[in-house]
Amino acid sequence: MEQTAAEKITAAEQKPSIYTLQLHELKNWLKDNNEKAFRAEQIFDWLYTKRVTSFDEMTNLSKGLRDSLSANFSLTTLKTIIQQESSDGTIKFLFELHDGYSIETVLMRHDYGNSVCVTTQVGCRIGCTFCASTLGGLKRNLEAGEIVAQVVKVQQALDETNERVSSVVIMGIGEPFDNYDSMLSFLKIINHDKGLNIGARHITVSTSGIIPKIYKFADENMQINFAISLHAPNTEIRSRLMPINRAYKLPDLMDSIRYYINKTGRRVSFEYGLFGGVNDQVEHAEELAKLIKNVKCHVNLIPVNYVPERDYVRTPKDQIFAFEKTLKKHGINVTIRREHGHDIDAACGQLRAKERKEETR
Repeated sequence: MEQTAAEKITAAEQKPSIYTLQLHELKNWLKDNNEKAFRAEQIFDWLYTKRVTSFDEMTNLSKGLRDSLSANFSLTTLKTIIQQESSDGTIKFLFELHDGYSIETVLMRHDYGNSVCVTTQVGCRIGCTFCASTLGGLKRNLEAGEIVAQVVKVQQALDETNERVSSVVIMGIGEPFDNYDSMLSFLKIINHDKGLNIGARHITVSTSGIIPKIYKFADENMQINFAISLHAPNTEIRSRLMPINRAYKLPDLMDSIRYYINKTGRRVSFEYGLFGGVNDQVEHAEELAKLIKNVKCHVNLIPVNYVPERDYVRTPKDQIFAFEKTLKKHGINVTIRREHGHDIDAACGQLRAKERKEETR
């Protein structure tokens, strides 16, 4: 959707986020501005280890450099509008961006650590019929720094209790592969040992199936965990749930996944939301097992959250277990995703849809 004139002016006046720069890019900027390149590591330390909120706090830098950074970059790019906390410890943040748009970020607590689910776009153009994120369509892509800032903001909240973000999933609002370059830069910044130093094996990126970008991502040969939003065992059901399947056909998607596995040696995760009476019967499980036979994979069954703007209903528990049992019978590695935030606006995009109706109308 085209920006209004006011939005274009605001966006043009907005300084780029310092979090957008990878370490080598910051070194280049410093050299271009007659500063020593080693200052980049000092700045990264202030940003990602000390997690300061203003350039003035970077006390081992000269005042001239601090002023130059302040003149050229923004540091605090997200404003917390709402912070919802669930009884299970899940925290959902609604952040406002510099142009007034809003995004969601979720902190999920697990036995193995704290995981952050980040957003890559304001809205989404993919149009999955079960998802609140796509309501109102795509407004704009996030720059890499706006994605990085989500993790920093959550880490700053955890700093108060001496906790740490231990893993990141790129499964929030938007299609990550539709904002590929920013997503890739984000991955490199949070993975860098001078950045947030989150191990590649503790980062997961998910796509609805933009096939050309799957091939491209495979060729990056990163050790990032890779997930596919599959949600259906055949073309007919997938096209009903996910219109992207009409552009990128299921057989072609499976070919790209096999290429990824062969290229990287890593397994993929299939995200499979269970929708009552649509894709959750035993015969669907049988069909799914046949589709992914001999594919190095794991299936993550997701009991869907109810979204008021959508018509889908939850699958009964006994049916979920029957689906799981059927896959296991065929030797498929499968788990049922643990629910998070059941007592808050847990579904992706749901808080934004409720609080920012003008954005999702």
